[in-house]
Amino acid sequence: MKSYSVFDILGPIMIGPSSSHTAGAARLGKIAAIIAGEHIASVKFVLHGSFAKTYKGHGTDRALVAGILGMDPWDDRLKESMNIAKEKGLVIEFASGDLGDVHPNTVKFIITKESGKVVEIIGSSVGGGNIVIFEVDGQPLKFMGNYPTIIISHKDIPGMISKVSTILFDENVNIATMNVYRNSRGLKAAMVFETDSIVPQDVLDKIRCLGNIYSIREISPVKQS
Repeated sequence: MKSYSVFDILGPIMIGPSSSHTAGAARLGKIAAIIAGEHIASVKFVLHGSFAKTYKGHGTDRALVAGILGMDPWDDRLKESMNIAKEKGLVIEFASGDLGDVHPNTVKFIITKESGKVVEIIGSSVGGGNIVIFEVDGQPLKFMGNYPTIIISHKDIPGMISKVSTILFDENVNIATMNVYRNSRGLKAAMVFETDSIVPQDVLDKIRCLGNIYSIREISPVKQS
């Protein structure tokens, strides 16, 4: 039998009519912005399913932009997020698209940094303000943003999981969950660690020094209320 949290029954604290279309959308936007990092110049939101059909009426557009701007679902400024983005010079575009066999409340973020670098993130709002991120820059993965999370892109060779796990153990970082994803054997893979505490920068630097590490992203949890 499925267990339900209080958020499934009552919903999160939020501005707007729908936990999926506003609260969840704002959380998706905020995590996408954290993954992309600072100095975002423009964002194209590709909306799938019910997001594409009702995004204006349910305030999904304003919620997604609010999240990109770093706002929480209960922030009063959410209603004015489009104007705030314009004032900040952030270029916004919305489009409808078929993202495949995914949840109907799914969005693809195509984020262009001031440097010209493009970061792509796909995630879904799955109800009660809960979300799932399941792709970053073409790499399939999965996390929900409820814990501090580190995403490590690395060469798919033996021993990488053990080396990273040993560093986290030695630094007294408790791992809540850990998953590994890869597209092809021996090429590129990703480890996703959800931890009980933020991983200090010096620990991330030790992981980078292991070699065969392409990138490390650290994502702070985005609360529901």
